[in-house]
Amino acid sequence: MTFLKHASVLALLLCLILTKAQAQQQYNFVVAKDGSGDFKTVQEAINAVPDFRKKETTIFIKNGVYKEKLVLPASKTAVKFIGEDVKNTILTNDDFASKKNRFGEEMGTTGSTSFYVFGDDFSAENITFENSAGPVGQAVAVRVDGDKVMFTNCRFLGNQDTLYPHGEKSRQYYKNCYIEGTTDFIFGWSTAVFEDCEIYSKKGGNYITAASTLEGTPYGFVFLNCRLTGDAPAKSYYLGRPWRPYAKTVFINTYMGNHITPKGWHNWNKPDAEKTSYYAEYNSTGPGADPKARVKWAHQLTKEQAQQYTLANIFDGWIPGKPSETVSK
Repeated sequence: MTFLKHASVLALLLCLILTKAQAQQQYNFVVAKDGSGDFKTVQEAINAVPDFRKKETTIFIKNGVYKEKLVLPASKTAVKFIGEDVKNTILTNDDFASKKNRFGEEMGTTGSTSFYVFGDDFSAENITFENSAGPVGQAVAVRVDGDKVMFTNCRFLGNQDTLYPHGEKSRQYYKNCYIEGTTDFIFGWSTAVFEDCEIYSKKGGNYITAASTLEGTPYGFVFLNCRLTGDAPAKSYYLGRPWRPYAKTVFINTYMGNHITPKGWHNWNKPDAEKTSYYAEYNSTGPGADPKARVKWAHQLTKEQAQQYTLANIFDGWIPGKPSETVSK
């Protein structure tokens, strides 16, 4: 009996060891602050990815607060971050636009960024991305320039200018994410879809989006089945304003809290932008949904028009979550 008992214990231990080994084999690299992984910092793991690798490189990031100013270079393609837990795997930094660099110059909006994404086919899930500078003006948590970028079940924390979809030809997909901020906290040139996301407007702000879509670009920011929530006062937030003249922002099947002003949209004191920008809604619900009170130059989509806002149409054939042709070769 003793022999059998010891044999059972050994078998169980062997099973646990094999299970752990198999789990580690799921990822190319593991990042852990306590030294139990391949690297202690996320940037070290990024640097270890072979340039222009054709297969996906997975980086598992264990729980912890990683205060780093991160850069994913354009040469690091098809990289995937997987966090251990969305609320406990936190990538953060605290630079801000008016902060002085070592040369005594202000960093500016771009310089404030906590995480720069230049590589194509980047994806991330179960991670919090943060700029923890506080209410000190522009302070970007994530700036994205790479094409075909996908975030799933991630959080973006900050105040003014939290999320910067920057690349003019970049296509980005945010699924089941939480994004918070104050002024213009989703802004930029890219074509970006936010599906099943919570967009949280904090006290002290007034505009959710500030798109700068290029002329001729068919889609800018598109929100599908999202929830606009927040702790801001009633009627204090606009859905968006045009950073550039041809800004495009559309909300479809979106719940809007009472912090949304009845007018909905602001022209940023640019009367000409009322003719060139494109702001629209379809089937908005909640206390902030008031189609009859919206500015006259905004649009209410028909059912047929709303049906054109599919991922295939918006992303011109790219299907988020599936390897792109350049990666699978």
